[in-house]
Amino acid sequence: MRIAVLSGGGGWHVLDLIRAARDLGHAAEAVDFRTLSAAVGGGAALAGFDAALVRTMPAGSLEQVVFRMDALHTAAAAGVRVLNPPRAVETCVDKYLTTARLAAAGLPTPDTHVAQTADTALDGFDRLGGDVVVKPLFGSEGRGMVRLTDRETAWRVFHALDRTGQVIYQQRFVRHPGWDLRAFVVGGRVIAGMRRTARGDWRTNVAQGGTAEAAGLDDTAVSLARRATAAVGCPVAGVDLLPGPDGALTVIEVNAVPGWRALAAVTGRDVAADVVRFLAEEYRA
Repeated sequence: MRIAVLSGGGGWHVLDLIRAARDLGHAAEAVDFRTLSAAVGGGAALAGFDAALVRTMPAGSLEQVVFRMDALHTAAAAGVRVLNPPRAVETCVDKYLTTARLAAAGLPTPDTHVAQTADTALDGFDRLGGDVVVKPLFGSEGRGMVRLTDRETAWRVFHALDRTGQVIYQQRFVRHPGWDLRAFVVGGRVIAGMRRTARGDWRTNVAQGGTAEAAGLDDTAVSLARRATAAVGCPVAGVDLLPGPDGALTVIEVNAVPGWRALAAVTGRDVAADVVRFLAEEYRA
């Protein structure tokens, strides 16, 4: 099988997928999203590839990003196995849509308010109890998140976001014990889990300084992770579960382009091989 690893260039995860594909007898190569082209009536996007793994989406204009997603849709329609499927990528990159899908499926997720103006966002801040986490609508690894507990500070932050034309996405802060769980799901199976512990911060993301250790997940955590990926139609995902004050788990995020460098290190699991094997042997879009 010839596999395209779609990204913004190289990187550890791209190289790990190429290595795993080679080990399993497949040919994989990095393909920069910015080089994609397509023709109607011949020369479809990703022609010559049997499958594609979506690793990262580089920054671009709205038109460029829309075209890249359109190219994935047309490639999938032409029979290329695109993982994760384009619709799942579109859903999970959008925190509002992800949260709405999780809530509609009956999964526990934080109370959320999304606004386009500072005044409306301030009303949401009050309704959420005056202790919120503001997140970029499109973002990952804990970047750009800020916790707000003061109304005056919230007013300033919301007006800054309003002036730059950004959507203001905020969630009620979940008081947690300083750690969360990451469940890695492949094809409806939780293949590994880890506990991420914050280091001098409320954010547990490893990219923000959190530490990781292997963790066995109980039946409740496994069920939540599987239901979350089903709700957003995402076969391969990292699901973040946060325990509240009573210990009950809340689904914080479903990541359609999950990293596994820390997970592989603490569990010894060859996650890249799991992903490639699923793509080649089981996955049907």
